[in-house]
Amino acid sequence: MKITFRSFYIYILFFGIFGQWSYAQVTADIFGSVTDEAGQPIFGASVYLEGTEKGTQTDFDGNYSIEGITPGSYNLVVSYIGYETQTRYNVIVRTKGTPNYNFVLKEAAEQLDEVVVSNANTISRPRETPLSTQTLSAVEIATYPGSNNDVVQVAQTLPGVSPSIGGFRNDLIIRGGAPNETVYYLDGMEIPNVNHFATQGSAGGPVGLINVSFIENVTLSTSAFGAQYDNPLSGVLQFSQRNGNNRNFTGNFRVSASEAALTLEGPLFKRGGEASKTTFLASVRRSYLQFLFEVIGLPFRPNYWDYQYKLNHEIDTYNSISLIGVGSIDDFSLEAPEEFDAEQQAQLEQAPFIEQRTNAIGITWKNRFRDGNGFMETTLSNNTLVNDFTRFEDPENETGVIFSNEATESETKLRFAMTNFLGDWKLTSGFNAQYSDYENGTTNLTDAIAFDTEIDFFKYGFFSNLTRSFFDDKLDVSVGFRLDDDTFTEEDNLLSTFSPRVSLSYEFKENWRLNGSVGRYYKLPPYTILGFRDNDDTLVNRDVDYTQSDHLVLGIQHYFGPSSSISLEGFYKRYEDYPVSVLDEVSLANKGADFEILGSEDVETVGRGRSYGAELQFQQKLSNNFYGIFAYTWFYSEFTGFDREVFLPSVWDSRHLISFTGGYKLKRNWEISARYRFAGETPFVPTDLEATLANYPEVILDYTRLGEENLEVFSQLDLRIDKKWNFKSLSLDVFVEAQNVLGQNIPQPPEFGLRRDASGNVQDPRSLVQIENAAGQIIPSIGIVVDF
Repeated sequence: MKITFRSFYIYILFFGIFGQWSYAQVTADIFGSVTDEAGQPIFGASVYLEGTEKGTQTDFDGNYSIEGITPGSYNLVVSYIGYETQTRYNVIVRTKGTPNYNFVLKEAAEQLDEVVVSNANTISRPRETPLSTQTLSAVEIATYPGSNNDVVQVAQTLPGVSPSIGGFRNDLIIRGGAPNETVYYLDGMEIPNVNHFATQGSAGGPVGLINVSFIENVTLSTSAFGAQYDNPLSGVLQFSQRNGNNRNFTGNFRVSASEAALTLEGPLFKRGGEASKTTFLASVRRSYLQFLFEVIGLPFRPNYWDYQYKLNHEIDTYNSISLIGVGSIDDFSLEAPEEFDAEQQAQLEQAPFIEQRTNAIGITWKNRFRDGNGFMETTLSNNTLVNDFTRFEDPENETGVIFSNEATESETKLRFAMTNFLGDWKLTSGFNAQYSDYENGTTNLTDAIAFDTEIDFFKYGFFSNLTRSFFDDKLDVSVGFRLDDDTFTEEDNLLSTFSPRVSLSYEFKENWRLNGSVGRYYKLPPYTILGFRDNDDTLVNRDVDYTQSDHLVLGIQHYFGPSSSISLEGFYKRYEDYPVSVLDEVSLANKGADFEILGSEDVETVGRGRSYGAELQFQQKLSNNFYGIFAYTWFYSEFTGFDREVFLPSVWDSRHLISFTGGYKLKRNWEISARYRFAGETPFVPTDLEATLANYPEVILDYTRLGEENLEVFSQLDLRIDKKWNFKSLSLDVFVEAQNVLGQNIPQPPEFGLRRDASGNVQDPRSLVQIENAAGQIIPSIGIVVDF
């Protein structure tokens, strides 16, 4: 039976009316905890749902519960004498699947005998990172239009982040920096690979592998990075996970246009008590795009699985331990279409075969000091990437290897951080130690390179950060530094990578703050660069330097009220010692956002770069049923090759970025949301037609012509409609999405294939013709989430 959008809408409308009648008397509960910054429980804190009479107080252990709530969206408020009031916006209360909402309260500047309400701390940022930071809740991520619950893809809509070329990858291109300049942390554990079919040497890919059901919040910092993070040049993306349900066994099943996922959680060893000290959270996800593509005749067969888990145990009042893990199994293959199509034939011939495995596992011990003056965290982790990347001369029969990369990357890391509250001062310090093991066998017929390599070495670093507020919290000051070194590279040491940073935030008028930061950051080049060997079996890149990036950011922020603010920031990033390709004579900052191996070539770290501009942002948290965030970024992004005085526009230099994401909550648990993204004309690297014809199906780019041609503007609007039902034993969310509802053409560089006749036979003499890409299409999809 064919289901049209009209008949589907009528069906949903009828189901909605019936559903409202069938569960009108159903209620739900909400649980959580309230602690101070040192982790001490706060007894007697007021917790209530804004605009209702539903509320309670925390017990001796800082826990709370509110019962008998009508399912829906609320703002959850917590207050206590002498502490700043906090509001958690857009909390969705369901009969099943409502997570615990935990709060960490900050002491007010003065110990008053009344509750302190501060607009400036309602939409707040850490004192260590007072600007260039955005935090999204799990609810905001789950309802983002066009994201398919992809946590990494949602981050692309945040201020200063450019859409990837073609708009379909999850590369985080931040304020004109390259895709491999961002680092990723999951509950304090670094995870280099957060995407399926990830680009080795970078991090982007078409699909993220982090399950939104695990997420408590996601924070993206685009400058003023905390000293505890090593290797960021443009961004730090932090995923904070929640714990599993400590009272009941629950779960959810999610199915969308491309995949299905099952998540389970609950208490372990409960032994008849009301709540358990041990919880688990586990999920598995399976794609079925390969089946859909086969049905509609596309040559691609992307097949992936991923898994994620978290075990948490409260040892006692002061100690807890958690085990977390995430991994993926990817297989990207190709099948010839039954009928000839020029575009599909070119894609079949030029696309790679990818078999990839990733796994990250870590154990964290958190100890709260008994005197309440601090805590420490120790994390031991390992992450592994196995990547087999192959291009064939004859992909249909998988014969004639023209490029092969069989690589394994493994990192074992120990991270320790201790936080002490010394009166009005907050001191965080620690170290990280890492053992790296890298193996790679490469065959590259186009560039006449073949090698087998194996390297291993230690990397280590130390950090410290000191923070204090002055003048009744009007002035926040944060000062920190890092030192990094390794046993492999020959040019750097702890002193040469000394990276200081300072952040200031000053409330010069009520609800007005002036923010600024300056810092120096370093990044060790990727293993693909470090382990590259020439045909004489020499590690030619052992003398590379750490890439250096200096940031200067100045901003002003105004709070209109407890739920809305506007900010304007100016930023300047300066790069030194950037890797430059000896073969292409271009900065590697212009590579890494495609299906490729980034950095497996001879380089010299002599490049420079700069990115500078301004960013305007308005944010409205849920108020009067509306929420949204709008941002405009104007910037330049330029890098040099071997001539350090000649700056050329990078392939990320779109000059203008506009993003808007917002939604409106209607009655009866209906919600409509929209996402709009715009990027100006972006430079691209033209194809070298003569070299490509000689090496076809390998596509050779002419980097000497970088900046000669630009792509058209990128403009895409996505819409989404959600409808939620709540029953006694389950809750249901059905959503309909439409990507690119305006039918805009998505710009991408011209593609070329061999000239063929109508039957697909190659015509003599061989020549290349430009492939006509399909016009912009509206992409509809539907998804269902069942919590039980």
